[in-house]
Formats: sequence, C-alpha cells, structure tokens
Amino acid sequence: MSLPVVAIVGRPNVGKSSLLNMLAGKRISIVDPIPGVTRDRVTAVIDVDDRYFELIDTGGYGVEDQDNLTEHVEQQIHFALSAADLVLFVVDIQQEITPLDQEVAELLRGVRKPVQLVANKADTERHKYAAGVLTALGFGEPICVAALHARGRRDLLELIVRRLGEGVGEDMPDPVMKVALVGRRNVGKSTFINELAGQERVIVSEVPGTTRDSIDVRFELDGRTFMAIDTAGVSKSRRRANNNLEFYGYTRAVASIRRADVVLFLVDATAPISDVDKKLARLIVDEYKPCILVVNKWDLAKGKASAEDYGEYLAKTLPQISYAPVAFTTAIDGRNIKGTIEVAQSLFNQARQRVTTGQLNRAIETTLGELQPFADKHGASPKIYYATQVSVCPPTIVLFVNNPAFMREQYRRFAEKRIRESLPFEEVPVRLLWRARKSNLGGRRAASHDHDVDEETTPVDS
Repeated sequence: MSLPVVAIVGRPNVGKSSLLNMLAGKRISIVDPIPGVTRDRVTAVIDVDDRYFELIDTGGYGVEDQDNLTEHVEQQIHFALSAADLVLFVVDIQQEITPLDQEVAELLRGVRKPVQLVANKADTERHKYAAGVLTALGFGEPICVAALHARGRRDLLELIVRRLGEGVGEDMPDPVMKVALVGRRNVGKSTFINELAGQERVIVSEVPGTTRDSIDVRFELDGRTFMAIDTAGVSKSRRRANNNLEFYGYTRAVASIRRADVVLFLVDATAPISDVDKKLARLIVDEYKPCILVVNKWDLAKGKASAEDYGEYLAKTLPQISYAPVAFTTAIDGRNIKGTIEVAQSLFNQARQRVTTGQLNRAIETTLGELQPFADKHGASPKIYYATQVSVCPPTIVLFVNNPAFMREQYRRFAEKRIRESLPFEEVPVRLLWRARKSNLGGRRAASHDHDVDEETTPVDS
C-alpha cells in the first residue's frame, strides 16, 4: 500500500520549506529569503510513532520566477495537489492576508481536498492571539507554529495523523536502492528522472541551474521499488560558489552522493570532459560509491564517435573510476534508461557481497605472485600476512602487514585493483585498510623490521 501524501502549499516566503524541515527533523529543503528557491516537489517520509506519511514541499504559488519558470513551478504544485490526501495551507501570521493568500485559498477550494490551515512564524503568544483573522480564508481555525524554532511540531504532527485517519501507513516502506544522479548543469539529470518516474516529476528546462534541491523520487521497475535522487547541476567547487544557491546546490550534491547506494554520473556526449567532471569523479571515488558513467545525449554524438572510442576517451580523462561500467543513453527518448537501472542493481549487489577468508587470501596470493611489494628507500621489506573482509557497502578489507608505513601508495593502488578483479567486486570500489599485525608479546604492534615480527605467523608471500 502506498503512503498517504501531505502537500505543503502557500505563497512565496511563508516558510513552507522551513516547515518541511521542521516536521522531518532535518534539513531537506533549501531555506533562503530569495523568493522562488524551491521549484520542484521536495519530499520526505515522516514517522509519527510508527505511522508514516509522505510530506511534499512545493514552490511558492504566484512567484515570478527569474528564469521564466513560473508556469513549470505552478504545474508542480498542481501535481502535488492531485496526489495529496491532505493539504497544509501555510500563511504568515505576522502579515495580513494578502491577495496571493486569497488566490491560494481559491485554488484549494477548487481541488476539493482536505485542507489544514497552518499559521507559521507564530514566534510569540501575541502572534497566536491574532490567528483568528485567518478564518476569513475559509478553512477554519489555523494551527499556530514557528517552523524555524520547531515550536508546535508535535501538535501539528498529531493533527496530521488524526486528519489522515486510517490512511496513515503502519508499515515503513520496504528498503529501496537509492540512486543519485550527479553531473554538470544541463547534462539531462531531470529528464532522466522524469523518464524513470513516468511523469514530469521535476522541472526540465534549458535554463542552467533549474534544479536547486536534492529531489527524492520513488519509482517502480518490474515490480521493484527504487529511489532516484535528482541533484543540482554542479558548476563550481564550493569554495568558488558565488552565491547561496550555488553553495546549497554543491553541498546537496555531496550529501546525495554520500547517502546513495549507487551513483549515476551523467556526462554530456556532446561536450568534452571538464574540470567539474573530474572533481565529481574524485568525490565519488573518495566516498567509495559504486558508479555508472552515463553518457547522455548519445543520439547527438552519432557519427562523431563509436561507443568503444568514447569508452577509451573516458578511461583516459577519468582514470580514477576506470572500473565503472559505461551506459549510453538518450534520456529524452527513454533509450537505455531501464538497462542502466538494471546495471545499477548489479553494482548494488556486488557492493553487498561477502567473500570467505579463504577466497580473499587466495586473491592476495595471486596479487603477490604477480608483483611483490616494493622495499622502501631504506630497504625495509613489506610483508602481507593475511586479510579479512570486515564490512560491505563498500566491501572493506583489512590487510595485516608487518608495518603499514612500508607499503607504498603505488602498490596500494595496484593491490586494490587486483583484489577487486580477483573477487566478485570487479565493477565497484573496494576499501583496503592496512594494519600492523599484533605481536604476541604484550599485545604490541609488530615492529618495523622483519626479525622483530612474530615468527609463528607465516606471511602469505613466504
């Protein structure tokens, strides 16, 4: 059974995004005094004493969008209202009823959905005394909250549950694979998301930077439920971001990568790989996230390069993620979208694999048979004794050695690559942790020289 939906609606700058963040108990929507920051539908699953519903934040009704996206923003509001089981009509209690408030009230009367009036910014008792005038909007007595200060949170949550009645979900949604779409601006992330969702779930526009929040979109494929995370297009590093919106967009993209199970890294087939692409690749690698290099707009590159040639180009320009599979898509026509998600599922499964200690140490033996660790500049000889897998997502392997300081970075990279290829992790990153094996003498770490190492343990490479 799908979760009941609660939509937050109101004119710009009444605190809708702050309200979503308050009810969710964490920052999800961007909060900024600039009107029109929220454009798409931003969602969160809310838990109230093991009862669940989906909360949707929407753009400000009637905003004059600076990029001429007003019509798209209002279309997203109508989509949210059509799906809603309850509407939270948010007004600013510190201001008189405005003509735009009246327009929103008229809109809500037309959709004929249950509406709960919410008077936000009730920072003092004096503000609450003024709430009675809001009944003129035609939706009864409002509930007063101060979203920025989390005042009234529990009362509002309990009221929502009561108004939803039996429709409130009693079971948490099944775990889903979370797929984050990241990339530069205008590579087609939102088009890709809409194709997955089967509807215009996020605004698609040629205007750079249309998406500002991270948008969670649930979709089903062959009876399985997934979560796609659309992110703002990255144009600069956080240090060089020249305004709040670019800063938010970058930090949300970083957060989306961290909470994703698999990252779809979209690049534009018609444009060369940029410094921004390389920075994103490094970020994905640093977070040890399974990744698919999605070459979008492939229809526009036909005749200019073959898939094989383009794959070689990616390997040269983004060598740090050379293990990642490559998918060629045309999101606007839905080409290879489903196939890309199937590959993502395969990577997710790889990242959750566990291998036995025997399998792992045979892989270590193969690696050592191909290339022994290099002695350091002082002639100290590194030795690998044994290894064990301690975690998944990412597969995490601890290698016990005589002294981690002896292991050169070049050999660490070589070992990671060979271990990944020898085990069922060929297309996902593997985290290797190098640890000094404990001595039997008082629990001390093994010393730096071979004659000080506990000789009862035979190195794998002996």
